[in-house]
Formats: sequence, C-alpha cells, structure tokens
Amino acid sequence: MRITENFSLSEFDCKDGSELPTALLPNVLDLADNLQVLRDYLGVPISINSAYRSLEYNRNIGGATNSQHLLAKAADIVVESKSPEQVANIIKYLISEGKMMQGGLKAYKTFTHYDIRGHKARW
Repeated sequence: MRITENFSLSEFDCKDGSELPTALLPNVLDLADNLQVLRDYLGVPISINSAYRSLEYNRNIGGATNSQHLLAKAADIVVESKSPEQVANIIKYLISEGKMMQGGLKAYKTFTHYDIRGHKARW
C-alpha cells in the first residue's frame, strides 16, 4: 500500500514481522511525508533500514528504551549516492527551511537516523 509517491507502508514495518499497531499509523504517515520531502529534494531513492520496532525487537537489537522507533516516529535510512553525514546535513538544511519536521538526527557510520519527535535532538 503506497502512502506517499515513493514510499509504501510495508517499508516502515518492524523487521521481526510484527504488525504496526493501528494507533501508530498517523506517526508513520507523518514520518513518510517528511521522508518524501527529502526524497523529492534528492531526486534519488531512499532505503529504510529500520522504522517501526516492536518492544521485543527493539530490546533484541539493543535499541534505546525510549527509542522513537517504538512510536513509529523514526527511520534509519541510506541514500546510495550520499554519505550518512551528507544526508544529515541535507536534513538539517530542509529543517531550517521549514520543509521537514524538527526532530532527532544522527549520522552513524552506515546510515542516518531521523525522527519526528518535534524538538531538536542530536547525540
């Protein structure tokens, strides 16, 4: 099921196969809308490594106990033609322009974490 021009709902599912709680669907839709802004700006595909995580899956992979992934408000993404740092810098720019929601942002070695928590968070 396509939820934006370039993203389908299944891309945001938990990797353990657990179902997204219906109550969290609005968060996924907001996250997807923000990622679509990034996709439109870049003009290239974005791969989602991890988005929604069930509590059990998050525990099993050593995720933070207060992870935005648990609320379906976060995505770990990869853009093949850009480094994680470049992606984070572009997101910062789009946030400063008011085109993407302020939230959590971190460039890791192989991916960029972005979330829509509503306030600036960097670590």
